This record gives sequence, C-alpha cells and structure tokens, in this order.
Amino acid sequence: MNDWDVVVIGAGGAGLAAAISAAERGSKVVVFESETEVGGSTQLSAGMFTAAGTSVQKAVGVNDTADRFFQHYMDLNQWKLRPGLVRKFCQQSGPTLEWLIGLGVDFPAAISSNAHEPGLTQAGVEDVWRGHVPRDQGYGLVQVLDRSRRSQGIDLILNTRVEDLLIESGQVVGVKADNVDVHANSVIIASGGFSHNRSLLERFYPEALAAGDDLFIVAGTGSRGDHIRLAESVDAELEGHGTGLLLVTAYLQQLHHWQAGFPPKSRIYVDKTGRRFMNEDISYAVASGILHKAGGSAWTVFDERARTGLPSGYANWTAESVRHEADAGRMSTAPTLAELATKLSIPQTALSSEVERWNNQLPRGVDRDFMRNETLVNKGDSTSPDPIQEPPFYAARTVPAELVCTHTGLAIDESARVRDSAGRTITGLYAAGEAGAGVLGERYVGGGNSIANALTMGRIAGLSSTTT
Repeated sequence: MNDWDVVVIGAGGAGLAAAISAAERGSKVVVFESETEVGGSTQLSAGMFTAAGTSVQKAVGVNDTADRFFQHYMDLNQWKLRPGLVRKFCQQSGPTLEWLIGLGVDFPAAISSNAHEPGLTQAGVEDVWRGHVPRDQGYGLVQVLDRSRRSQGIDLILNTRVEDLLIESGQVVGVKADNVDVHANSVIIASGGFSHNRSLLERFYPEALAAGDDLFIVAGTGSRGDHIRLAESVDAELEGHGTGLLLVTAYLQQLHHWQAGFPPKSRIYVDKTGRRFMNEDISYAVASGILHKAGGSAWTVFDERARTGLPSGYANWTAESVRHEADAGRMSTAPTLAELATKLSIPQTALSSEVERWNNQLPRGVDRDFMRNETLVNKGDSTSPDPIQEPPFYAARTVPAELVCTHTGLAIDESARVRDSAGRTITGLYAAGEAGAGVLGERYVGGGNSIANALTMGRIAGLSSTTT
C-alpha cells in the first residue's frame, strides 16, 4: 500500500494548485518544499494572471474567448509551440481563474492601469485586456492557496529537498526525501525554474548571463533546477532551451521595480550609434528582444528636471540615488548633450538630433517614430512628458538584466504528463509551472503569462494525477 496518492514537489503557485486540485478529488496528498516557507516565485510576483473569457472581463465589458486567446498566443510564438498543449492552457486559464475566485482570491472587476493596481489590465502584448491583477498581489494569492491547502488537510513538509524519484518497472512510484522512500501513485514536479543555478543558465539560457554584473534575479530562492536533475533519472525529454523572461533595466536596479522604483517618464533609449530605437514604454514582453536586436545594450538618457522629479521612497530610482551614482562615476553625466555623447563614445550629432526630435514630439503629445504617446494613454497616463533640456544630462547603462523565469523544463502533454526522450508518457509523473515546459515560449504573451501557466497547468496536473 502506498503512503500517499499524490506527492507534489514544490509549494509555489504550481505546486499548491496541483495539491489542492488533487485533494479536491479525494486524493491523499503531501507536498515537499525545499525552502522554509511556501510561495516560491509566485509569492514574489505581482500575482497577475492572464486568462480569457472570465467573469472579470465580462463585468468590465471585455469580450474574449479561449479560441481568440489561443490564436493570438500561437501567432505571437510563430506556431513553434505544440498547439494541443497551448489550446488546453488557453481553454483552462479562464476556469482556473474562476476556481481561484471560488477559493477566495479577489480579482476586482475594475480597469487597472498597471500591474500593481488590482483589476483588469493590459500589461503585455495582448490583443484584448487579459491581465487579472489580484488584491494583495502574489503574496495574497499564495495566502489564499495555502489556506485552502490547510483546509484540505494536505500535509506540507518544509525545508526538505527531494533527492530522487522512485522508479519500478519503468514507472514513477514515489520520491526519496531525507533519505526516506515515500511511495505514491503519482508524483508532480513543480519545483520552479533554475534562475539561481549558474551552470544551468550557462547550459540552457546563456542570454541571461550576457548582462554580467548587472544581472539580478527576482525568482524564488528555490529555483535551482531540481526538475532538470530529476528528469535525468527517468530520461525525461527537456524542451524550451534558450528561452526565459528577462526585463530591460538600468544597471543601478537590483530589485523588483516596485521596490526599486521606475526610471523617469521623460527619457529616451539610444543605441551605440546615438539613435533612439524603441518605444521606451513598450511591453516588457518584447522589450528585451528589441534591445537584443539593437546590440544588447543601450543608454537611458534624461535630464536634471527628470531626476529631481523622481518620487521618493524607492531603493534605486530616486533623485538622491541617481545623484549618488553620478557623483560616484558609475552613471555618466555632463553639462551638455555633446559632452555626454563624448563620454558615451557615441556621435554627438546623433544624440543631439534624437533629443531635439523627441522634444518636438512627445512633449507635444505625439510620437510619429514609435507611437509612445499611444502606449502611455493605454496605460492610463494622458499627460505628456517634459522636454529633455535642463542640464546636467544623465545616461544610465541599460540591458536585459532582470531575470524573472526560465522556460527549459520537462516536456508535458495537455494533461501535464511528462514524456521521455522517445515521446512516450512516463506513467505516474507530471510537471507544471517552470518545471513543465511547452506553454511559455519565445514570446511572453501577456501580463501574468507565467503565473497563469503555473496555476493552470498545476491545476491540470493535480486533476490528471487522480486518474492514474
């Protein structure tokens, strides 16, 4: 007789959703968590959840369907993802959000202008508004899930890292943890990604390391790639190589932006030729790709008025912090744009011309080059930025440096069942979240893509595990 019906590895969003869903079907479930508390990367996030055809959308007049979501999702990823898996995700994202609401997560039926204001927002490259921001963000979402875990009587073992899978006759029959064999009918791997494992980054996502010392990681500390290690013992297929989510940030930022603050509204990004090359407020979902095409790094250029207008209370983007960085010589500053260009080793005429062109457009409410004026309005900001003209001028090195999540994981089917290197289903083994690959692709489709993947596929894994 097995000790448990289902063993879940990881108590982040994916693991908690899987455990609760399995328990709701009557399964006896235990969760192993390598860290000292639940939540993983989900707890550190804004908690935004991308979904289609929800009650929240309907309440604010947004008409959407899973089929529309699927078409948009696949088109953005150039149909490189497996359609069956992505269709299942798109179909179940809405029901999963409704399930969360039923558990007690509050997604207000209101329009939100950003990823930290509860309600419905457009934070990615969605064709309609699909970003559902919960009250109390990722922390609040995890608290609701953990409360449900306790009410379902699901055992949680903290500070315990699963060492290996137990295999008999080619199927997974449990795990080894603390040198103890724990038998189960099914095992769900939901241990997160590998953002904190440099050797795995070198192997599967070297682009993240291009930021050098500017790289900072906002994923949970348990994201050490345990799923990669566990995959080897069952010859599980890995996919999603070379993809993840990197956000574009200035070098001085080393924290989540809601802690670090935000760069000045009155700013431009210029490349190594001194030319402006992108909409500075374009979605984070595509910004790093644009920057990569422009050479991998850029300069954020702004003036003294922009610096002194930065709000206080943040860790990095404040008037005092910027001045300190400039005084220390880590941020370039100069009394004229020509001198600033010389310090940056970019053409003086190009930088001066780009700033002049910007001053003649954005402060007057237009941006014929990159349509940033429309992006600002879409974010709920109808005021035009100030001209960049008050000396001294500043330039901050800017690169894709904020590592949010990695996408290399165990290949799964539409039921979250893990496949081996020959494409066969491995009996008794499931995966979800960053540990289960195939939903997150080259294009991060919308605000909350990773949270929706974790919770939706976690729920699917939990339900599927009960039929093993």
